[in-house]
Amino acid sequence: MASSTISPRLIKGGIVLMDPDTSVVLSVIALQYNPDTLTRSLQIQAVAGGGDGVRVDALRLRGPAVETIKLEAELDATDQLEFPTQNRTTVQFGLHPQLAQLEMLINPTVETLESDNNMANNGTLEIIPLEQPLTLFIWSKSRVVPVRLTDFSITEEAFDTNLNPIRAKVSLGLRVLSVDDLGFDHPGGHMYMTYLTNKEQLASQAANVAISVLGLGGLV
Repeated sequence: MASSTISPRLIKGGIVLMDPDTSVVLSVIALQYNPDTLTRSLQIQAVAGGGDGVRVDALRLRGPAVETIKLEAELDATDQLEFPTQNRTTVQFGLHPQLAQLEMLINPTVETLESDNNMANNGTLEIIPLEQPLTLFIWSKSRVVPVRLTDFSITEEAFDTNLNPIRAKVSLGLRVLSVDDLGFDHPGGHMYMTYLTNKEQLASQAANVAISVLGLGGLV
């Protein structure tokens, strides 16, 4: 029997913006190429030791570990430029639209800024930090997590004759937002709890081994 030449559909990682009040999806950003490396670090939320001689339970946790994610995404418009009639936007702007879409993750809209400024000038608004949509980092069905962007840098590596970038690398640093940050009733809090539940379920699938594998006959 001849082997199938159909390749499996590649699932892409990406970012979703969601309205935190209505849970309506506002925007979906799929990475053009999945990064080869995803770096995650977890900072333990342990109970600090007492400095006044009071005994503190060293096994207690104050909350979920603080998780950070770092990745580098590559963007390349070369293939699109080979077919200019089908990709007129790319011919005109290069990678500017894709880069601008990512940059708007950390910038308020002009409309929001002008509206708040007008209300402040009319004495109808107390200036408070602007609230952005809820940002979700998607890396398979098992990893759907609310995040805040903490680091963002762009390296533009090649340009067309109009100095539009046609190849770039985007480095992203993300901090996972837990129920400590959002609360249990927030949509992002629900998603974090689902994320943590998935971790528990996956951990239960890991095989246990006998303590003798560690060269011990017992712990008592």
